[in-house]
This record gives sequence, structure tokens and C-alpha cells, in this order.
Amino acid sequence: MKRTVLFLFVIMTAVFMLAGCGTEHASQGDQSDTRVVKDIDGTEVIIPKDITKVADLWHANNQVVLMLGGADTLVSTTKNVQGLPWFAKVYPRIMEIPAPVKGTDVQMEEIQKVKPQVVLASNKNQIEMARNAGIPAVRVNFADYEGLRKTVTITADVLGGKAPEIAKQYIQYLDDKIKFSEDRTKSINDADRPSVLHIVGGDNLLKVDGDKTIINEWIRYAGGKNAITASGPQIVVTMEEIVKADPDIIIIGGTQSRKGIEQIMNDPQWASLKAVQNGRVYSNPVGTFNWDRYSAESALQILWAGKLIHPELFGDVDLVKETRDFYKTFLHYDLSDTEAQRIIAGEGPQ
Repeated sequence: MKRTVLFLFVIMTAVFMLAGCGTEHASQGDQSDTRVVKDIDGTEVIIPKDITKVADLWHANNQVVLMLGGADTLVSTTKNVQGLPWFAKVYPRIMEIPAPVKGTDVQMEEIQKVKPQVVLASNKNQIEMARNAGIPAVRVNFADYEGLRKTVTITADVLGGKAPEIAKQYIQYLDDKIKFSEDRTKSINDADRPSVLHIVGGDNLLKVDGDKTIINEWIRYAGGKNAITASGPQIVVTMEEIVKADPDIIIIGGTQSRKGIEQIMNDPQWASLKAVQNGRVYSNPVGTFNWDRYSAESALQILWAGKLIHPELFGDVDLVKETRDFYKTFLHYDLSDTEAQRIIAGEGPQ
């Protein structure tokens, strides 16, 4: 009898051990189907191991996804991105992707219909909406070059595959351009730096960018100083404040920059400014995204601004070649010289 009981005990123990092993292996199998990424806030987000369907709700980050080779994973984009002519030129499929996002307004039920595996967004309300809908959401955002580096890295982590290596290559490129420019301008005293007024877009000439922004950073790298001393992006100022600042150079961003230039050059309120009197009012380059803000192409912005502010220090920079090389390397698109020139001039495709 004792031998029978002992035999049954051994058999039951073996069964339980095998069952435990099976559960452990099943658990490991489940874990292997997911992975964890950290977003810009340090929040850990569990996402599928293999990402094939991405909803990118931040206009600027769609360009980062494109650069990292992940555009074919996009199942949702934004109206703003579809309004960028060079993005559509480089990646025509963007016009076919559902775009239930305009500005910060998002139709989450439309995003749910395309069944994304992950949402990328900068707006915290959009992140919360996605998570409440049961979709993993990774927040990306930046207002300076350090934030750009982090956002590129996070987006690459989400996409997986070759994206992390492309991200490292891009960050090295960005760092090289910053160092190249800083080496040429760091010895310039503040008194000798031309003052630069950066206007956000041609639709509102009183909305400008101040200190502690990526705009302020590239102005400094390029050997200038910001005409606006207040901190923050997209600050609304008065005409009196602009007249008092009296910038040496005015740069207007966005796709409506030429409209803004025409208004400035024909408005008596602006006539007394040094920049207007000397004809130093310019359109900022616009490629697959605006070069001046929230853009991977901001690496090129530094060189463009250097040539504009200190042509004597950056005369050897062939910006057309730099632009063509960037597009070929990071966007896998062969620009012609004419196309590169139009991007630099802030003009759309012909």
C-alpha cells in the first residue's frame, strides 16, 4: 500500500511540474509578443513586438517616421501633413491615408477603425484618449534640439527594425552640423551678432518665437541673436515691441511666408525697421516639414541660417548639395538642383 501511495505521489508531482513548465513557457511566449518603450515623459508603454500599423497624430512626427523608414506603417495621419506639398511629393501615399486629425482635434472612433497597434502623439489629451480606447500610446514632443534627439530615438524604438540605426545616423549628422556651425560662430560677441526676428507664419505677423526654443538655438548656432528676449514659442507681441526691437533680419516661417513678406514690405508700420530698409526679410525653407521648427530638416536650417546671417563665414557651404544629400540619405528621394533650390526658397514643387 505504501508503495502504491508513493508511486501516485511521484506521478502527481511530475504532472504538476510539467503543468508549471507549460505555464512558464506560455507566459514567456506571451511576453515575447510584446516589448516596452519609454516615451518622452518617461512613461513605460507596452507595445507589440512587431509594429506594422501606426497612427501618428503629431504633424511634425510624421516626417520623423518617414525619415526612419516607417512611413509604410502609417494607417492614420493628419490634415496638416497632407497639406505639405513636399511631403506628398516625396511620399505620395500620404494623401491616401485616413487623416482624422486637424490641429489638435482628433476623431478617435475613426482612428479605432484602422486598428493601429500604437499611437504616436504630442498632445496629452490625445494620448489619454487613445489609452482610454485601449490603444497603446507613446508621447513624443520637443521644443529644442535635445528634445529632437530624444523624439527621434523614441520613434525609432517604437518602429523597430532598422529604425534605431537610422536614428543614430541622423543624430550624428545633426551633431556634426551643430558643431560645424558653432566652431565658426562661437567667438562672435553678442554686440556683433545680427538680431533676428523669427515670425511663425505669414498669416499673423505679430506671432513670433522667443528665447528657450529650437528657433533661438539655431539663431545662436548660426551667429545671430534673437530680437525677442521673452521666452517661449509662438508669442504674440505688439507692433510697438517689434519696432523697439528693430531687428537686422526678419525670417518668416510656414507655407504662407511670401504673403507675409509682401505685407511687411508694403506696410508703413514696418518701414522704419533696419531689416525692411536693407531688404533683409526672408522666407524660411520648407521641405517635407518646416525647417525652422519641429523638423528633422532643422539640421539643414542651421546651415541655411549661417549662410544668411554670416555669408562670409559660411560661403563654402553648398546648401543645394547639402539638401540633395540629406533627402537622398534620409528620405530616399533624389532631388534635382531645381527642387532643392525651391525648398530652400520656401516654395512648393512645380
